[in-house]
Amino acid sequence: MVTASRPLRADAARNREKLLAAAAQLFAERGLDVPLEHIARRAEVSIGTLYKHFPTREAFVAAIFPERLAALDVIGEKALATPDPWQAFAGYLEDLYALQAEDRGLNDVLARDLPNAPEVVSACHRGAGHAEILIARGVEAGVLRPDYSIADVATLTRAMAQVIRDSPSEWRRFLSIYVEGLRTQSP
Repeated sequence: MVTASRPLRADAARNREKLLAAAAQLFAERGLDVPLEHIARRAEVSIGTLYKHFPTREAFVAAIFPERLAALDVIGEKALATPDPWQAFAGYLEDLYALQAEDRGLNDVLARDLPNAPEVVSACHRGAGHAEILIARGVEAGVLRPDYSIADVATLTRAMAQVIRDSPSEWRRFLSIYVEGLRTQSP
């Protein structure tokens, strides 16, 4: 494993960047379960070089996804700035799952428990904080079922991940049916 105390040689730094780029592309295209050998092949490095820089799949996840998960903050802030509580809540879910549908690796990250990737877990917790506020606003305004909770969003996220994997063109329809079942008032 590369230590932080000594800078990488130029060729090692290039190999690391090639590995990150290849992994990001393949995770987005095929999900987190892509064989590591395919990442090494796409990066045009040996599997030994891959393991030298990224000894585990989790090391790739920790290196790639915190930056991608920053989009959760953008989605959350956009929703929190929306004055209508129902539009804020429904828009948040729409944007969240659109993000998942664009990137199979991100879809997998949001559907899994990744205790060995603390930066990823932290980004997901920030996203959950936004969702909790949006839920509270919707319940307080009387537009969202009063028994809906953040645990339901977590369950929905795992369900949507599967819908996105199985039927990438149908997720919006499924979400629409689900969300309309949460509304307490007609539009």
